[in-house]
Amino acid sequence: MQFRTRAIHVGGGPDRETGAVVPPIHVATTYVQPAAGEETAYDYSRSGNPTRSGLEEVMASLESGTRALAYASGMAAIHGALMLLEPGDHVVAGADIYGGTYRLLHHVMAPCGIDVTLVDAADLDAFDAAFKDRTRMAWIESPGNPRMTITDIAACARIAKAHGAWLAVDNTFATPALTRPLELGADIVMHSATKYLGGHSDVLGGILVVRDAELAERLYYLQNATGGVLGPFDSFLVARGIKTLELRIREQSRTAMALAQWLAECPQVASVNYPGLPDHPGHEVARRQMDGAFGAMLSFEWRGGLEEARVLVESTRLFQLAVSLGAVESLIELPAAMSHASYDPESRRAHGITDSLIRLSVGLEAFEDLREDLSAAFEAAAGSVEPPSTK
Repeated sequence: MQFRTRAIHVGGGPDRETGAVVPPIHVATTYVQPAAGEETAYDYSRSGNPTRSGLEEVMASLESGTRALAYASGMAAIHGALMLLEPGDHVVAGADIYGGTYRLLHHVMAPCGIDVTLVDAADLDAFDAAFKDRTRMAWIESPGNPRMTITDIAACARIAKAHGAWLAVDNTFATPALTRPLELGADIVMHSATKYLGGHSDVLGGILVVRDAELAERLYYLQNATGGVLGPFDSFLVARGIKTLELRIREQSRTAMALAQWLAECPQVASVNYPGLPDHPGHEVARRQMDGAFGAMLSFEWRGGLEEARVLVESTRLFQLAVSLGAVESLIELPAAMSHASYDPESRRAHGITDSLIRLSVGLEAFEDLREDLSAAFEAAAGSVEPPSTK
């Protein structure tokens, strides 16, 4: 079956008992056992839940994995993967990553004895050179957050394998509709299900998908032991969102491309970060590893300073000022003050997250309306700061 057909039918289907087209939400926390000590599919909801299992089944199918695990949040999923590591292990992480991932690596895992090196993963020579004898995992995003860098997943997978390390890919921005990292050689795929999978800003969740059955068992053991699982109603909401995932992301990508092209012509914009633009450094790699579209996330550098950038993001009407992304409504944010505020200022500057970098999550509104909304905000920002006195 094709992707969009599997998104609708795998893990769901009519209820066997009633014939209901929408499967029921199983809220039971415990299940009657046929005999003491006899294993069954479900015994306690932390260990397994039919609604969660349906979501995990469809995500394993869409990401071409053997098994998926659903967590209470995207950060819980990332932590679930990092729990594979032991004190003294080393992680190579892409420099263009979500601020929460940076915080988890540097402020939670590092005190537990996990060494971390940030590197420009788009630079394959630098990526290779960052590995050490104790490197057990590499963590990358493509497109990256918030500068939209493109990393060659297949090449990184070969490098990680040569060093005996797992490659984990945060695929939240691209979604499996556009990129399937496991097919490119990655070992672990992570999603913040809060974003495009759910798609409506009304559910918190995370997903890990793997292709190796033994690795899946190790991750499941850790998940069951620590308990950060996704609840049944949230599992239902994410599974419902997945049914329209491909239609949403492709339409949002079309609008994002149009906005990126318009922004590239705006004199107030210094640069636009969108892999669909031919002059993007990762454009050719993105064409190769993204399936016919370049995603609905973009960022741009405003020519004014921080104060003008603040006025800009606070002046839009349709682009709502909020963290998160991937939903039907468009969002705007200032990474240095919002999604990536957990970086120390020196690290932000070193990795290209300037005070005037603005990130957009493009929703399903009409392109013309979003363009006019930004245009009005540009005018407000440009007139907000008085020029320095020449006296």
